[in-house]
Amino acid sequence: MTVTDKTAVVTGAASRRGIGRATSHALAAAGWNIAVLDLDEAGAKAAADEIAGTHGVQAVGFACDVTDETSVGTAVATLTADAPPIGALVNNAGITSPTPFLEVDAAEWDRIFAVNVRGAYNITRALAPGMAERGFGRIVFLSSVSAERGGGVFGGVAYSAAKAAQLGFARALARELGPHGVTVNSVAPGLIDTDITGGLLEGERKAALLAGIPVGRNGRTADVADLITYLCRAESSYITGATYDVNGGSHIH
Repeated sequence: MTVTDKTAVVTGAASRRGIGRATSHALAAAGWNIAVLDLDEAGAKAAADEIAGTHGVQAVGFACDVTDETSVGTAVATLTADAPPIGALVNNAGITSPTPFLEVDAAEWDRIFAVNVRGAYNITRALAPGMAERGFGRIVFLSSVSAERGGGVFGGVAYSAAKAAQLGFARALARELGPHGVTVNSVAPGLIDTDITGGLLEGERKAALLAGIPVGRNGRTADVADLITYLCRAESSYITGATYDVNGGSHIH
């Protein structure tokens, strides 16, 4: 079993400093062909060109709104027709919200769930049947330490609830897809230096946050990307339904 004849789909991977972009590079370095799906079409295509040029694999970038079933269907139809068989899906696309619960409205709540939960459903529902039919697949959800400790980092209740929903989604899906050679796992990052957190990690705020991390630094995108790549290996077939913490020891349970 090899991954070099398969495609890994990574959602929300256009951002230069994001976990999705780093994961796409790490997977490509391991031999995967890559499909970058993102709202930002130009960014997705630029990421694909960069990945193909760096690693010598096939890489494509598509505009895709994971919250929109039609948009997902269009992207998947193109991928299925043109790219090597899809063997991995990284549900990375997500948005956060710091709004306190007593201030959050229904529209904000629905927006957070639309991307993090419905978005993951739309793309997973489109790709999982093919994986099961071919007898091989790796699905990884990008959850958050906020789901495990109940917020208190950057995200509020809506974000924590949505990321916790991903954990239940992944665990139940692992039970269903295991007999078909498809593993489903979750990664729960803590404080990672990305565009989402970058501006908030300065001065006293940064010092206070780092004081609670035993390893003494915030996480890097590569810390998460390397773990995801490990979970997507053909050899990692006996790991499923698990949640991996990547938080430097800031939350130990």
